[in-house]
Amino acid sequence: MDSRIKERLEAHLVAQGLRRTKQRDVIVEAAFATDDHFNADELLEKTRKLDRTISRATIYRTLQLLVDCDLLREVDLGRDQTFYDPNFLDKPQHNHLICLDCDRVVEFEDENAALLHDCITRRLGFQPQMKSMRIQAKCDELSRTGQCKWKAQREAAMQA
Repeated sequence: MDSRIKERLEAHLVAQGLRRTKQRDVIVEAAFATDDHFNADELLEKTRKLDRTISRATIYRTLQLLVDCDLLREVDLGRDQTFYDPNFLDKPQHNHLICLDCDRVVEFEDENAALLHDCITRRLGFQPQMKSMRIQAKCDELSRTGQCKWKAQREAAMQA
């Protein structure tokens, strides 16, 4: 795990008068073990493989703590639930492309998109604080071949 994550979390815990716990450490380790986006239930499932005593309430409290200290961002991936994105330390202005067929999420950065966001917000009299774009589309693989390796991988992961 990136040392910046531990440093920022430790500073936030101290500033808030909170203590570091074994359960928090497990949750943080699981949350940042991958660059994949996840929801609270997926994180609970990952952490319970490491520590069966972690409760759903502890997951939600720790997720809020990680959002409050800007380690995670809540993102709307259009699936009627909150997802968390662990990739904002290195790429704070990235956007998301979501496949409607296989649910694959592709992160991208584009200077033209950033310029467009700036032009629109400034023209309308706003000062951009955070920018995000979500594009929902259908990937070419499923329509071209009738199968999608990403969908098969996601289904296999959910079965495991």
